[in-house]
Amino acid sequence: MRVLLILLSLMTMILSSCTNAKSEVSYKFLKPTQTNDVAKYKDIVISRAEMEKGLKADIYKLEKQIYDLKFGKVKALLIEKLIKADPKSKGMSNDQYLEKFIASKITISDKAVEAFIKEKNIPEKHINPQIKVKIKDHLKAQKNQEAIEGWLAEKTSSTPIEVYLDKPMAPKFKVNTDGSASFGPSDAKVTVVEFSDFQCPFCAKGADIVNELKKKYKGKVKFVFKHFPLPFHKQAEKAAVAAECVHEQDAAKFWKMHDAMFADQAKLSEKDLIATAKKLGADEKKMSECLKTNKHLAKVKKDFAEGKELGIDSTPTFYVNGKIVNGAQPIEVFSELIEEEL
Repeated sequence: MRVLLILLSLMTMILSSCTNAKSEVSYKFLKPTQTNDVAKYKDIVISRAEMEKGLKADIYKLEKQIYDLKFGKVKALLIEKLIKADPKSKGMSNDQYLEKFIASKITISDKAVEAFIKEKNIPEKHINPQIKVKIKDHLKAQKNQEAIEGWLAEKTSSTPIEVYLDKPMAPKFKVNTDGSASFGPSDAKVTVVEFSDFQCPFCAKGADIVNELKKKYKGKVKFVFKHFPLPFHKQAEKAAVAAECVHEQDAAKFWKMHDAMFADQAKLSEKDLIATAKKLGADEKKMSECLKTNKHLAKVKKDFAEGKELGIDSTPTFYVNGKIVNGAQPIEVFSELIEEEL
């Protein structure tokens, strides 16, 4: 009887587990077809274009990260082998060679540390000897990297390094610029479009880069500003409306308002925005009424919706003739794309 009960119990458990077992989705992975379809179920077909819509920027970002990872390793191996090939490196580690022959003249002054603290707005309460040592080490590492780049450039000045890696191509996006604030010739060969947020600290850096590019490519490049106020930046949307209020009064003053807001992101309250606009020569009464009625909020929201459609999820995001640049990248990144287009 006891054996029978055990058997019955086991059968119940088996049947129960079979009943509750989750069925798995059936997939059949095949080689890509020439039709560019990526999935099919009976009469339902998913095309590659449908799949990539809104994902192109993310796909490129990931492909670029993989490329940069590989290229970084190639560069590191090349430097290592060049050092090893130098007869002076005998019995020395790479770090010893770096200190003696590449970065021997590098020193970080207290003045440089103070300048870094000021640039990064590090609160005084956080400043102590240990933090200063860390900053000095960080600046030394940066200078060492610059020295290595210079050393490598000198080594390869007569013979370029041949690289056999597939470099991902930045996708081209069609960005609507109608009605947006712009600077530069309308018939320029290159247009740089920026989606930005006046309360975003990285966007302030992006504004500095744009100002550098304006000087460097004056008369050759058109710059366009579009709004992408992030939801968690509570003053960003109103600041965007303020910029459009100034733009309505005087298109040339838009960029002055743009620079002023990025220069002091602590002054983005409605009262401060009116005061800033007034200081720049805008009509105070018109400015106040424009902000009070949120006159240009629809334009700001339209820009934001366009950005979302393009797949933007962070600021600043730039498009150089439709080619995406994520974040406030070094000016060299923009220059490379601009020079290609020119």
